[in-house]
Amino acid sequence: QVQLVESGGGLVQPGGSLRLSCAASRSILTFYIMGWYRQAPGKQRELVAGVSTSDSTNYADSVKGRFTIARDNTKNTVYLQMNSLKPEDTAVYYCNARSTFEDYWGQGTQVTVSS
Repeated sequence: QVQLVESGGGLVQPGGSLRLSCAASRSILTFYIMGWYRQAPGKQRELVAGVSTSDSTNYADSVKGRFTIARDNTKNTVYLQMNSLKPEDTAVYYCNARSTFEDYWGQGTQVTVSS
């Protein structure tokens, strides 16, 4: 088992920045991919960004060039740097850890982009 705890969400104006953190209760080296997902009201959960153990990354088209995902294996933490935020980025953001036989989710952190 592993617990994932997200932090860093909040209210920000359009064009602003936030950095989300996801701290795992044990080593994340066993998870071949760590990802951030989001779910807006009335919408399905969607992948925002993912990073593999080899630091290969992938992003949703809607956030490319604005968001950056990174993992720090020494701190068992994954980050999502979000710049140039837009109102449509408003959602609950969830951290995910995945291996061949395991799939864990955090409790989510709210991000609201509004003036």
